[in-house]
Amino acid sequence: MKKVLIAIDYNPTSEQVALQGYELSKTLDAQICLVHVVADVRYYGMQYPTFMGFDSYEVPLDPNLHGEITKVADSFLETAAQHLNDPSVKTHIAEGETADAILDYAEEWGASLIVMGTHSHGTLEKFLVGTVASRVLEHTKVPVYMIPIKRD
Repeated sequence: MKKVLIAIDYNPTSEQVALQGYELSKTLDAQICLVHVVADVRYYGMQYPTFMGFDSYEVPLDPNLHGEITKVADSFLETAAQHLNDPSVKTHIAEGETADAILDYAEEWGASLIVMGTHSHGTLEKFLVGTVASRVLEHTKVPVYMIPIKRD
């Protein structure tokens, strides 16, 4: 294991994922990269198609929104990396659908292991929408280390 990619999001449980992933990486004497995925910026706007005859109002998408979202993500990753107190930790902002973006960057960076948390979702939610973790597991080419995160 030479490169460990640790996927984190804004959920406070990501601290546990980052810390455990970091400890595992150090045990393996591997390079570390924290990755955060910014979803398609269109999801941050309020533009919805007509649904059951209801025409939602459209809020114009601010052209600066993408830059602002990226700045926040960059600040988040830099703060997380500083929290680990290791200047060798790399960071990367990926964009797109979360599972695909994680897998794409893992391949691009040459990750030999992906570390991510699994949030405690209900059975119905898993059935209807699945989870990022399950989609990563289904399509990965490298091992995945899952850190179970339970709701209190």
